Amino acid sequence: QVQLMESGGGKVQPGGSLSLSCVYDETIFTPYRLAWYRQTPGNQREFVADIMSDGPRNYANFVKGRFTVSRDRAKSTLYLQMNGLKPEDTATYYCNGVFVNSQGESATCWGQGTQVTVSY
Repeated sequence: QVQLMESGGGKVQPGGSLSLSCVYDETIFTPYRLAWYRQTPGNQREFVADIMSDGPRNYANFVKGRFTVSRDRAKSTLYLQMNGLKPEDTATYYCNGVFVNSQGESATCWGQGTQVTVSY
């Protein structure tokens, strides 16, 4: 398994920005896909954005043009820059990764989540 640790959540006013970070341990496993999901109470976890090991990025329609996912390979860190935040973006945000090792084994791992609240 791979440990993922998110940070950067908090409270911001509508229209504001936040940047989330997710540090992962790739000592044994290397990331094939890294992603952000979010969840609100009583609802299923939903996809926000992802980035593949070879670079392509995908976004949920509701964040296109506002959120940017990126990765710093040297720091083993995944980022989510969130601009133009709306109250409906309020949720717990989770880092997710699909990792593979040299034997071809894969592991899907989740972080513990970080709370983002958008309100006045």
